[in-house]
Amino acid sequence: MDFTLSKEQQDIIKAAREFALGEFVERAQEFDREEKFDLSIWKKACELGFIGVFIDEQYGGAGYGFFEHCLITEEFWAVDPGIGQALTSTTFGSELIIMYGTEEQKRMILPELVSGRAIIGTAITEPDAGSDTASASTRAVLDGDHWVINGSKMFITNGTIAKWIIVFCLTDPDNPSRHGRHSFIIVDTSTPGYEANKLTGKLGIRASNTTEISLSDVRVPENNLVGERGKGFYQLMEFFNRTRLHVAAQGVGVARASLDEAIKYAKKRQQFGSSLSSFQAIQFKIAEMATRIKAARNLYYEAASLADKGIIDHALIAMAKWFAGETGVFCANEALQIHGGYGYFDEYRIQRLYRDAKIVEIYEGTKEIEKTIIAKALLK
Repeated sequence: MDFTLSKEQQDIIKAAREFALGEFVERAQEFDREEKFDLSIWKKACELGFIGVFIDEQYGGAGYGFFEHCLITEEFWAVDPGIGQALTSTTFGSELIIMYGTEEQKRMILPELVSGRAIIGTAITEPDAGSDTASASTRAVLDGDHWVINGSKMFITNGTIAKWIIVFCLTDPDNPSRHGRHSFIIVDTSTPGYEANKLTGKLGIRASNTTEISLSDVRVPENNLVGERGKGFYQLMEFFNRTRLHVAAQGVGVARASLDEAIKYAKKRQQFGSSLSSFQAIQFKIAEMATRIKAARNLYYEAASLADKGIIDHALIAMAKWFAGETGVFCANEALQIHGGYGYFDEYRIQRLYRDAKIVEIYEGTKEIEKTIIAKALLK
């Protein structure tokens, strides 16, 4: 496979890097400490075309693939994961609309996302339903021409700032197949009965909006159903086949940032009359970090390129997500070790990167889930 990027893709990377360096650096620590984000940065990103690049031109997007979205994500996370997540997650859920939405739903939602007029989110996880998504109990009952939704969701991105949340609901509880019981339904967050509370005290990516959601007799039109009723679980699996690539790019981005900090510190820090970079133990750490980053990037490059061609390799996507996530955590850990005691304080960027990295092994499928997917593909 040819991993050479086109001139246009190289330009996208360069522009994303320049934007992130210009907008993220001075405010990253502020957003982390105060657990907030300035949406004016999101509006600038929309104006410059960085948000929703995979959305078709007829809906205001750039018409690129998910691969280009991943390239931007990597660059943003290589500068600051918190702000990177706050920006690239503003379209989280649009993939469901693109794949399964009606034309009316696409025209209502997609142009708003890329123009900086609206943010979207997707509500899947529940207090008692994490990796086992098929056990989600938030229920939607059809009452005339409206769905009435009741339930709660946990760890939902953009819950207090989104205009729409796409909710994973139990619509067919009596279906003999537990994988045929759920559907996705679009909820306008201004609808009575919708309530979201921001969660604070996160380990990392603190600039990103994370919430718990309560839905109490939320009534939405019947045509807010996304795709076919009862197919929500299968839609979710296809959704993850795109978004897990996005997380893989995040892992590579934070790993890169960690490597950069390690190299910079190792060259500057003097021990026993020499720079840390002159010691073989440090050189070995840096060599392994760089090698893992290259391998992780190649995995997501291949998986994302194939996905944009309509070839969904579930095992390859799981490999990319698991390995890139683990690489992000590994590199952050090794970089902090190189910093020693100094890395333990927030004066040094590596402390924040170390905290930010862990989430890439958890959300959108833990590394244990990804390994299960890989093993099942090999053993079936």
